[in-house]
Amino acid sequence: MESQSSRDSSSRAATQEYPNPFIHELKLTKAQWIKGIILGCTLLPIRVFLAWILLIAAWIVAVLRLAGLSQEERSKPLSGWRRWLFHPILWLLGRAVFFCVGFHWVKVKGRKVDVKEAPILVVAPHSSFLDMVIMFPAGVPAVVSRSENINLPVIGALLECNQSVLVSRRDPESRKEAVSELNKRVTSNGSWPQILMFPEGTTTNGRCLLRFKTGAFVPGVPVQPVVLHYPNDCYCCLHAVNTQINVCLFLVLQFLPVYTPSEEEKNNSRLFAGNVQKVMASALGVPASDYVMAGRIPVSKLKDLSVPLESPGKEAMTLLYRKGLGPRDVEAALDRMIDRCRSGNGGTKVNAEELASILGLNKKTAVHICSLYSRDDTVDLRHIYFNMAALIGHVDEISLLHYAFAAFDREGRGSLTKEELTELMGALLGVPQQSTEELYDTATKDQEQLTEGESQTANQLLTAHRCTAAGDFRASC
Repeated sequence: MESQSSRDSSSRAATQEYPNPFIHELKLTKAQWIKGIILGCTLLPIRVFLAWILLIAAWIVAVLRLAGLSQEERSKPLSGWRRWLFHPILWLLGRAVFFCVGFHWVKVKGRKVDVKEAPILVVAPHSSFLDMVIMFPAGVPAVVSRSENINLPVIGALLECNQSVLVSRRDPESRKEAVSELNKRVTSNGSWPQILMFPEGTTTNGRCLLRFKTGAFVPGVPVQPVVLHYPNDCYCCLHAVNTQINVCLFLVLQFLPVYTPSEEEKNNSRLFAGNVQKVMASALGVPASDYVMAGRIPVSKLKDLSVPLESPGKEAMTLLYRKGLGPRDVEAALDRMIDRCRSGNGGTKVNAEELASILGLNKKTAVHICSLYSRDDTVDLRHIYFNMAALIGHVDEISLLHYAFAAFDREGRGSLTKEELTELMGALLGVPQQSTEELYDTATKDQEQLTEGESQTANQLLTAHRCTAAGDFRASC
């Protein structure tokens, strides 16, 4: 068991610089390129063919395992012959698939504990689909997967057969149901199999650990951390290349001691997740970062603010320059954006065609820029203007904050509510903010609402972020 003192000793400084976990660099020697071409033309097709044959066989077994069961029966733990007969067959077929891919041997350190001792296995880092090889040393536990995967050929049947917990990232109700199902299983005193989860929630290059999502830690039950070490020098998320240039893939899988939460951690899933992250990072020898994913954008957390690792304005500017727009053209386009916002004619939201007209470019480019700031082909011009203006220094910080204050003060009161400040900071930083309550309270102090004269805290944050983002942008140009 992990003691509280060992947990504290693995803490890291909040100001530590972390490697970017989303940059994947593949550096191959000439010999590796030649080896990759030869193996890609010979070994890779054989691997793919054999893997698919085995997956189809596993799909047949998965269908037979659930045959004749009603939906109600499928919602209960499988037992009897459906478990003792089919479970070893699925284990053998699944392990054979990864043998074909290149995992001829997996070195295991430590011991996996029984489900009654730790109902949840938390695994990191998450680098690619190849990480699922852990399923077999772990005894084929259930997993938590996106609900969209249930519709995939073969994979969907295997997830259903494995009685996986499915969750939709787009549906809040689905997340609530998944948490309820997870709670039911982990408190069943071993009736359900262990559940395996990747708490980072997305794939990275493994150079640091993302801040863990709290899903695995909300139930407040003991968890067993599992860390993955890939000795292959060229291993990265580019798994197709990796399997092509290596005859064998090596993995060292380490089961760490069970982490039993304290009473404080049981009541605070964020604290629980953070402490487990530190323990796993220490075992891996990498930093435990505050990076998380905000939609499709990687961000770091600055108190309750989400600060993007790379401003979307940087990619937008690079795209505009590639399309032939110069600095003056970009500034003129920004002026047209803010003029429309101030005029009130047509509102601040535009579709891709209107944005293309403002930029003087084609619709395809406008759709790309919309995707940086929105999930569809409409976008709020204020978000593009303030994020890009902050990046390129279109106006000074004081003027920019003045314009932003006026743009988000909907009723012209001369002050902002918490919700308006949240939207304003989302526009300046280029990524939607969940809350700015801490920033708001710091800035307002004893005042009921935030006025422009009391927004120095936001101004300081904007200045610091602008300097960092602008420096990164100039370095890339």
